[in-house]
Amino acid sequence: MSEVDGTIQGHRDGHGFLQRDDGESDIYLSPQEMHAVLHRDRVKVRVIRYDRKGRPEGRVLEILERKKAPIIGRLLHEGGIWLIAPEDKRYGQDIIIPKNGIAGASAGQVVAVELTEPPSMHSQPLGRVTEVLGEIDDPGMEIEIAVRKYEVPHRFSAETMAQTAKLPEKLRPADRKHRIDLTDVALVTIDGEDARDFDDAVYCEPATIGRAKQPNGWRLVVAIADVSHYVKPGESLDDDAYERATSVYFPRRVIPMLPEKLSNGLCSLNPNEDRMAMACDMLVDAHGEIHAYQFFPAVINSQARLTYNEVAAILGNTRGPEAHKRKALVPHLLHLHEVYRALLKARAARGAVDFETTETQIVCDENGRIEKIVPRTRNDAHRLIEEAMLAANVCSAEFIATHKHAALYRVHEGPTPEKRAILQAYLRGLGLGLSVGDDPQPAEFQAVAQATKDRPDAQQIHSMLLRSMQQAIYTPINSGHFGLAYPAYTHFTSPIRRYPDLLVHRVIKAVLAGRKYHLQVTELATSAVHTRKLRPTAASMAQAKSQVKMTAEAQAWEAAGAHCSANERRADEASRDVEAWLKCKFMREHLGEEYAGTVSAATSFGLFVTLDDLYVEGLVHITELGGEYFRFDEVRQELRGERSGVRYAIGTRVRVQVSRVDLDGRKIDFRLVHDTGPTLRGARDKAATAVEELKAAKDADRGHKRATKKVAGKVAGGRARKTPVAEAARKTRRTRR
Repeated sequence: MSEVDGTIQGHRDGHGFLQRDDGESDIYLSPQEMHAVLHRDRVKVRVIRYDRKGRPEGRVLEILERKKAPIIGRLLHEGGIWLIAPEDKRYGQDIIIPKNGIAGASAGQVVAVELTEPPSMHSQPLGRVTEVLGEIDDPGMEIEIAVRKYEVPHRFSAETMAQTAKLPEKLRPADRKHRIDLTDVALVTIDGEDARDFDDAVYCEPATIGRAKQPNGWRLVVAIADVSHYVKPGESLDDDAYERATSVYFPRRVIPMLPEKLSNGLCSLNPNEDRMAMACDMLVDAHGEIHAYQFFPAVINSQARLTYNEVAAILGNTRGPEAHKRKALVPHLLHLHEVYRALLKARAARGAVDFETTETQIVCDENGRIEKIVPRTRNDAHRLIEEAMLAANVCSAEFIATHKHAALYRVHEGPTPEKRAILQAYLRGLGLGLSVGDDPQPAEFQAVAQATKDRPDAQQIHSMLLRSMQQAIYTPINSGHFGLAYPAYTHFTSPIRRYPDLLVHRVIKAVLAGRKYHLQVTELATSAVHTRKLRPTAASMAQAKSQVKMTAEAQAWEAAGAHCSANERRADEASRDVEAWLKCKFMREHLGEEYAGTVSAATSFGLFVTLDDLYVEGLVHITELGGEYFRFDEVRQELRGERSGVRYAIGTRVRVQVSRVDLDGRKIDFRLVHDTGPTLRGARDKAATAVEELKAAKDADRGHKRATKKVAGKVAGGRARKTPVAEAARKTRRTRR
């Protein structure tokens, strides 16, 4: 049997899987094999057997590397023994703490633990407390847990802080040298109300392209904060930025990639402040095609800090109060809207995939508790900025590719053969008359999306289209961006919060100066790839085969891409973990309550349902669907009752009751409420309605005794014993007994 290396992924039920370094199928590890290892250990495994479906099962041969990161959990005192119950249930084992190792912590507190003795086949791991985080209900504790659980760097080094302190407060005369002065251009920033750093500013005016005698296009300027002027390769500030690779956004808190003096100060395009920027100056024709562009270092002065809602209001009513307040900027905003509509035509012409999805925002109070969950509504101002940023990003990719310089591309490949086959079967089963080919193109996906947008099951169809696509990654091997239908695409527009953008800026600056940017190799890059390896894409697999022939610098770019991609996933996981924790804590206060919802996913073990008003997702286990056998149809992505024929698919409307909340496991369980049969809930609802009718009748006219008795009879009895209300209540009581 073969031997393979990989990383352990534990499961809360005691077993685990080996995520193989070569990207092949995971290997199952039994609970017995998991006794001597922990979640995230690197091990060597031998495949010992295959199950009936051909899935491999393994035996641990050797532990290659133990994670040194602390484990977060709650300190418990049971039977005279101190132990830690890991917050991440994938660790599967409690950690025993000697009495002299609790570091003054109290039972029930959240702590960080360092292992002193690893687990074995016959003993539990031992450890000592290294940090006391506080009580589980302390405000912001969920974030403190997440940043340690996912090893998100949240403290800058002393060297970085010392270097940052030496940076100037404002631009110096030397900073302005060799830069084009754009301070007289009416550039503005457009962001959300809660934004604190502003890394992009935009401006638009009519322009004449070619030999036309009047404007037939637009000049679009996208100015991006010049972070590379302050963050230099080889310095501690750059090392910390690379280690983080991205800013991490939580409700009420951000873990920035750069210190605040840069992210909210020197590198933020604050209004009425001179700032250094990298400008992408474009000519866009009436069809939305970029006719010409140029990059150059600039000095800008943002004329205003605008919000999406403010700009949308101005575009919707150029004589309204918002427009009157920004009277001088209204013509420029209208030109921005014009170029946006042209760019939108070009998007449609190239067949870019465009799905309208609902994103939510958690609104918390001062104590960190959820007050409400609201949808983020996208308006034309959001889309306007998005199209302007896409234009600048695609220009940067073309600029780098034209000059044949190494860089990190943002690559999004089409569906894998397996996902493509599932999608094709699904679309055939719907009888749409539309499908995707064996070499699918973005336009085919967009055609299906457009043709089905008004169908009742549109959400289900669009969800399947989205799930068939691969995740986007950073890589030096350009294979295009499938979703946006671009042959080459990079990230250029957010160097304050994304390290790949910073690298792209350095490359563009080097090309403009007639030299080459040499990426420096760090040990951090190779270790990050090792511990958080992503599933390989076709491009990365092709490169892996020629790895031996790659130069050291080519390997450095590959490592940097894998590092940034992995840390992007880490940031997403940490953010989702905190949101899930907050939602679980919020839903604990609503146990037993009923809500309307929509099936968001169907699986072999049940349905995931998203509540309409709360935007919270939970599981209806298959055992809660009724007293019959439900079979999962993978092609149609639905559960179907064999006896009744009842179908539950994505988009199905249901009513559920909140039955269980597991805060540690970040899980919410629902129970399906069957509205077809009489229930006590229905009886109570009707009785409550009858009481309201009675009150209304009494208040309207106390002299109308006949009306009062008729309504009272529905509640009090008499002939009401035969009414649906009384019958429903009687049947429910009988069932409960």
